[in-house]
Amino acid sequence: MTITNAFVIQWDNAIKQQAQQTESRLMKAVMDKGTITGESFTHNSLAATDMPEVTTRLGDTEWGNPEHSTRVANMRDFYRALPLDRADIPKMLVNPVTGGDYMSAIMAARNRRMDSIIYNALLADQLLKDGSSVALPSGQKILHGSAGLTKPKLVQAKKLFRANEADAEAGEELFITYTADALEDVLTDTTLTSADFMAVKMLQAGDIGGKWMGFNWIPYEGVSTAAGVATLVAWAKSGAKLGRGYEEGNVTRRGDKRDAWQVSMAASYGALRTEEKKVVTIEISV
Repeated sequence: MTITNAFVIQWDNAIKQQAQQTESRLMKAVMDKGTITGESFTHNSLAATDMPEVTTRLGDTEWGNPEHSTRVANMRDFYRALPLDRADIPKMLVNPVTGGDYMSAIMAARNRRMDSIIYNALLADQLLKDGSSVALPSGQKILHGSAGLTKPKLVQAKKLFRANEADAEAGEELFITYTADALEDVLTDTTLTSADFMAVKMLQAGDIGGKWMGFNWIPYEGVSTAAGVATLVAWAKSGAKLGRGYEEGNVTRRGDKRDAWQVSMAASYGALRTEEKKVVTIEISV
């Protein structure tokens, strides 16, 4: 236990949380399935069909054969509890239990967990109801090419969404994650900041958040990184779906632990990718 680190000292009379992401950043960028009852939820897909030309009168009916598929997201359970010995309380000017610090820390962890679930659902093989799975095709993946986040990569991503009819012209809202390394790449790339108004906007703010190049930019440091390559992801909002099961927070006294305080939260979440053509991964060298 490290609670003694929070005991009162002369120059500090409040508990300050370490720097951390406290809000969910990706939840607003996907479809919300709402409250889920059960161990999983599904998404039904119907493939596109065509409309043949009629060249004869009173001909026989020719049926199409639309392809149906059902995608599955299994719900996963999560739990965190933070204890506080009652003997510690007199040594502190701020009680992190009644003051809400512990619950705030748990809520921040919950929000980061939701982002992780969404991010990984966009990248991972998608489970189908028949037990098979579908991977994100190689054509939807932009490789690092020993380079960071460059203008050609962003243009290629935009091209893929347009070719797939998955951009604003099709009523979609596009999102993209970026990291500190990606931010550095953009701010130091004159091909991306050459326009005066863009350079002023970016360099004064030192940020690329908001909407730019047709994407809503979301800062997210939880991306997958391996062997010096980080994987950013761009997606249409309808390309992913989040489901939430039970969510319960609790503040109790633990009689089995000498009446220690315990702040806890239990929850269940799941997410899936609805369509491969609505997701593009972008690798960058870091």
